[in-house]
Amino acid sequence: MISAAQPSLLFLLTSDPRTTARPAEAIRVAAGLGAWKKVAITVYLRGPAIRALGEWVDELRDEDNYTRYLPLLVEAGRPIYVQAGAPELAELGVPSHDSMAIDDQQLAELASRATAVLRF
Repeated sequence: MISAAQPSLLFLLTSDPRTTARPAEAIRVAAGLGAWKKVAITVYLRGPAIRALGEWVDELRDEDNYTRYLPLLVEAGRPIYVQAGAPELAELGVPSHDSMAIDDQQLAELASRATAVLRF
């Protein structure tokens, strides 16, 4: 269980996973840090980064990181947040994992509560 005094990291992914491996690496790092349960991990996907939840990740850079590490985040009870109303949501097909759409105000609240925000 995550305590209120525990540090927290918000991983803010905005890069397009079709053209860069940065989102894949961020997912790998988030899962690795979360496994230790020393820090609370939150992942937020915005714009093109939402494609990481798509049905066909084999078209993305370093696709193995999505198939290997996203399930670890989800199984650990860590929510995957996405940008509400993003056009990429309609392009996903069947999402590979459940996610929760939040608006910019809710994102700002997540960021304000985080010890650090890491942007990829």
